[in-house]
Amino acid sequence: MFREKIKVFDCTIRDGGLINNHDFDLRFVREVYRALSEAGVDYMEIGYKNSKSLFSAKEYGRWKFCEDEDIKKVVEGAESDTKISVMVDVGRVDIEDVGPAKDSPVDMIRVASYVKDIDKAIFLVNHFAEKGYETTVNIMAISRALDNELNEALHQLEEESRAKVVYIVDSFGALYQESIEFLVKKFKGILKTKEVGMHAHNNQQLAFGNTIEAIIHDANYVDGTVYGLGRAAGNCPLELLIGFLKNPKFDIRPILDLISKEFIPLRDKIEWGYLIPYAITGILDEHPKAAMELRKGPRKDDYREFYEGLAGTDLD
Repeated sequence: MFREKIKVFDCTIRDGGLINNHDFDLRFVREVYRALSEAGVDYMEIGYKNSKSLFSAKEYGRWKFCEDEDIKKVVEGAESDTKISVMVDVGRVDIEDVGPAKDSPVDMIRVASYVKDIDKAIFLVNHFAEKGYETTVNIMAISRALDNELNEALHQLEEESRAKVVYIVDSFGALYQESIEFLVKKFKGILKTKEVGMHAHNNQQLAFGNTIEAIIHDANYVDGTVYGLGRAAGNCPLELLIGFLKNPKFDIRPILDLISKEFIPLRDKIEWGYLIPYAITGILDEHPKAAMELRKGPRKDDYREFYEGLAGTDLD
């Protein structure tokens, strides 16, 4: 599908950092950035801008905090149209740590929020927009949001926020295509002055299909990660997304090289992607943290026991 307005947003380092405490080395992040630049990807989300008063720099790597100086080391010397994004979570950022956009290598700040905290998200995006950044609000765990609360949140975002894009985030990989169609149409029906985005998780192997469904119904900002890298089951694979879009500005070959050289070896070090425990959490609309803990233990492949424990029932 070719539609010029579609923007491809890569979250590889940010979502991948949820596996390894955001501790990718500079060389690896530079390789990802250069490949994305050569591939024509519109945005690269390089990590979180979290407060060091809440999170220890001894426990987390540099992409938990995304200091401007570290980002400059990634992008320096590269000729690129790929913009840089960072994410902030409501309640986890010190806004005084974020300087004006004119002095920063960061182009966009995305605010992740639950529906219940949308007023706080609006405060943050308006603050960052005032400093010159492009902004989005990413509504997390949308599969758990009550319809009336979501409607109210969307009206608030339309009327009160300076967000450029509002994202549907299927945090638990629980949604099916019918729900994606319903949500995109709802968002577009209320958000008359903003774009709609889609961020999908792959618990039930639906991240790519659900992203396509969002595109069909005119969501123009779509997220992916190289080789699906991300917490637990991971995300919509960027390479599939680029292949689907048929836009001549994108070149899949640098991404394929990157996967061969960097991501195949990485699979020997850390685990991500579709596995039965993550499928179970998606089916049950649960956070994958229980499945992640299971995969660390000695009974990591006891799928039925895990399902019955999580579902709270013995089907016998």
